Amino acid sequence: MRIKKAVIPAAGLGTRFLPATKAQPKEMLPIVDKPAIQYIVEEAVQSGIENILIVTGRNKKSIEDHFDKSVELEHSLYAKGKQSLLEEVQAISEMANIHFIRQKEPLGLGHAIGCARQFVGDDAFAVLLGDDIMVSDPPALAQMVHLYEKTGNQIIGVRQVDAANVSKYGIIDSNGAEDRVHRVTNLVEKPSLAEAPSRTAVMGRYILKPSIFPILDQIERGAGGEYQLTDALKEVSQVEELLALELEGRRYDIGDQFGYIQAILEIGLLRKELQPMLTPYLQKLATQWA
Repeated sequence: MRIKKAVIPAAGLGTRFLPATKAQPKEMLPIVDKPAIQYIVEEAVQSGIENILIVTGRNKKSIEDHFDKSVELEHSLYAKGKQSLLEEVQAISEMANIHFIRQKEPLGLGHAIGCARQFVGDDAFAVLLGDDIMVSDPPALAQMVHLYEKTGNQIIGVRQVDAANVSKYGIIDSNGAEDRVHRVTNLVEKPSLAEAPSRTAVMGRYILKPSIFPILDQIERGAGGEYQLTDALKEVSQVEELLALELEGRRYDIGDQFGYIQAILEIGLLRKELQPMLTPYLQKLATQWA
């Protein structure tokens, strides 16, 4: 019943951040002093994950380099006596067993998850998307792992969103929540507000079983002409109990430019060394731009 494997899809083109992502993966865009994908990996590790598969695409080599050892850099930091930085750099390559596989074509999230079939084997596994950074205690994925250990069900992480943002997400239908847990009866990928069954949106965190793979093999292309994980989960909800857990904590949609800026500012405010400088600066800006 324990979840020890996680899949992180990172093969998207990042078109909403062009030209910054023309030659750099969106997952490597920094939030303060760490690339976005490192926050996702750290959440997984803090939730008990030991083995991680990152599904990459073309021009994503820098992701592999980031989680590999950097012998030259480590030697340089050691020679200069920068011990704390050395330990921080070494910890990146030692935090988990990280593996990589390439998604040869950007055919959607459902297809990317399908690429993880051999890695997953017969084990239940987590999926974490890089566009959603969660800051919480316990971590968002750990909240879901706890529910999985109690129920054994496949689980979707969800949050309520504003009406204006409904069309950006997969939206669930349910008979209401009890202790933050919904029993999912339907899912719709990026519906219009009029077509949406609720405002409860999928937040890029999942716990799945290997039984998802035969369903992924059978689904047809959906929204955007891609194979959507949401469509496969809709099928799951018709044959077994599928749960959705309302996640607690701060959440940042860094697939959106404003959400990315919010993440930088608010995560910066959580840093003890930056907060005394950043708070008065933001107060000054608020006065100047009022």
